[in-house]
Amino acid sequence: MNDVDPTAIFERMYRVAVGGGDALPWDRGAPHPLLEPWARDVDGAGRRALVVGSGLGTDAQFVAALGFDVVAFDASATAIAMARQAFADSTVDYRVADLLDPPAEWSRAFDFVLESLTVQSLPIRYHAPATASVANAVAPGGTLLVIATARADDAAIPDGPPWPLTRAEVEAFAGDGLETVRVEDVRAPGVPARWRAEFRRV
Repeated sequence: MNDVDPTAIFERMYRVAVGGGDALPWDRGAPHPLLEPWARDVDGAGRRALVVGSGLGTDAQFVAALGFDVVAFDASATAIAMARQAFADSTVDYRVADLLDPPAEWSRAFDFVLESLTVQSLPIRYHAPATASVANAVAPGGTLLVIATARADDAAIPDGPPWPLTRAEVEAFAGDGLETVRVEDVRAPGVPARWRAEFRRV
């Protein structure tokens, strides 16, 4: 992991995948299974959404199908190129951007923000600034949904990536006008424990 650019490893992984190398471990070919049931009654018509660390675009496409006007970004230019190619007729605005230094115009600009497994992909020292960046994108009255792999407070810090989030790290998305709606500890046989957490800006 590069200390100067902690996201550089992901560009390398996407390039290898394009060249027919190793499959991407996070590529499910479908929206995250914790996103779909949460969004069952969500109507995004007339509202804007931001998908953080959008990868190959499956979550972004799902959010767009809910009616949102979606901006989806990833630090990997190759990932964004792959998403644009895969969804050539999509209404999603796919962009290359850095979560740790996002465009200023994204501040408080989105009615719905989806952060799925992105903060945990960064070394722990970057979790706090990445969390603050995600939260800052939520507009007044807007909602943030966070999906992350769970790590117990007393668990050893993994070598990573990823670096799963403790409950305290998930709860840290609240603050600066964001309030916690719920934090769910989701467990199923054979699957790593996950957090699904919802926040709302008052």
